[in-house]
Amino acid sequence: MSTDLTPEQLEELKKRHIRSFSMRRGHISNAQRRSLDELFPLYEVAYEERPADFEAIFGRKAPLVFEIGCGMGETTAAIAQTHPEINFLGCEVFPPGVGALAKRLSEMSLTNVRIIRHDAVDVVEKMIPEGSLAGVHIFFPDPWRKARHHKRRLVAQPFISKLCSRIAPGGYLHCATDWENYAEQMLDVLSHEPALQDWKGCGYCPVMANPLCERPSTKFQQRGERLGYGIWDLVYIRRP
Repeated sequence: MSTDLTPEQLEELKKRHIRSFSMRRGHISNAQRRSLDELFPLYEVAYEERPADFEAIFGRKAPLVFEIGCGMGETTAAIAQTHPEINFLGCEVFPPGVGALAKRLSEMSLTNVRIIRHDAVDVVEKMIPEGSLAGVHIFFPDPWRKARHHKRRLVAQPFISKLCSRIAPGGYLHCATDWENYAEQMLDVLSHEPALQDWKGCGYCPVMANPLCERPSTKFQQRGERLGYGIWDLVYIRRP
């Protein structure tokens, strides 16, 4: 079969990772579109293939927490409001979510959040320096329910190993899912990652000692709980 791609382009395709998201079309409201066009630029961090200077980006030196997949921004904004002393970098690819989060930040007058609209795997690989994160939040990533799609799940190797190298010793990784099979996979991946230790073995509970681990309940979660769905939270600490 013939192809129009050059050998260099074919090699580049081989190197690309499998995306943990699908760029499907989704409805975006007029308000979200206006926020995306008018407000998002106020919080935007442009993707670059080089380590970012987050002290310069935020205009201050503070612990940095990275959230992968902000959704509609309800959790991101709530945690950022509770912790103005922390810098938060939210990573989201879908326009409605980016617009909704920018709108929340503007309405709540939050200045400690920035948004990057790009694939988180690339952001971790290229932009986040090693040992620079105080914490990472991965709340309710796409579970890719069908077995043939499990290879698309974000909480898997080799990505988790790379992500852990960006967390400072003593920093944390907090994952949450409402899909039991994915929770089982998360537990297997995180418990076998040498750089991580379950908080239960650290001699203290980081959920109490580090309030950044507190994950506020969203309307989506509350609806699921009313329907009898389970919620699984996993918190791990980066080893010294």
